[in-house]
Amino acid sequence: MPPHPATPVLRAPRRLSRTEDGERLHALLWTAGPGRRAISSAVLGGGIGERAWILNAQVAHGYRRTDPERHLASLAADAGLSGAGVGLMTAADVSAYAHACDAGVEAFVTAGVDVRGWAARPGEGAEGAPEPGTINVVVAVPAALTDAALVNAVATATEAKVQALVESGHDCSGTPTDAVCVVAGAPVPGQEAHAFAGPRSLWGARLARAVHRAVRDAVADTGQGRPGTADVTHETPVPVY
Repeated sequence: MPPHPATPVLRAPRRLSRTEDGERLHALLWTAGPGRRAISSAVLGGGIGERAWILNAQVAHGYRRTDPERHLASLAADAGLSGAGVGLMTAADVSAYAHACDAGVEAFVTAGVDVRGWAARPGEGAEGAPEPGTINVVVAVPAALTDAALVNAVATATEAKVQALVESGHDCSGTPTDAVCVVAGAPVPGQEAHAFAGPRSLWGARLARAVHRAVRDAVADTGQGRPGTADVTHETPVPVY
């Protein structure tokens, strides 16, 4: 059965901590029940497929490892995780995160915007893994979405992120290492799966509002050299259909 709109798609994140190279670092861990699948740009567990967990791990500033996928897999194993999951990383302190909810759609955002800019600029991209900035967006949609709608949801989340950044006075569309993960119900034969998640569709509009608010909160206290410190939850008073 697809998740009911009243049933959370992801459990509230659990905070983890570790010591790495003499530095205390944090991580956020979400777990999902059966019948969930995700689309993500993450280096670990990216693409579309069923995912049981999402790990957003903080790494040190000046991160220089060239095997982030293996590193994240090791952190997941250390946390006792098994099966397919999504691994994100960021230099921002993930213990400070923003959470917004709109009619069942939940958005969780960690943000560091010291290394930022506009997506389209002259010059070629750099080879290898760039320094982690990073704005990581995790969204949970309590409805089944088709493959196309999942792709649409990523575009909508990105549009809402950029809108929030510009409205917050940041002259950028993001950082070079931003990542997104959208978790939704898996389509079930004989039951409706939503085919659209653009900003004017039912679930896309809710997703856009939730991401927009969470990104604004996450970057509200962000300045040069320090990550955002938002750790708040907002529920937009929109009726559930």
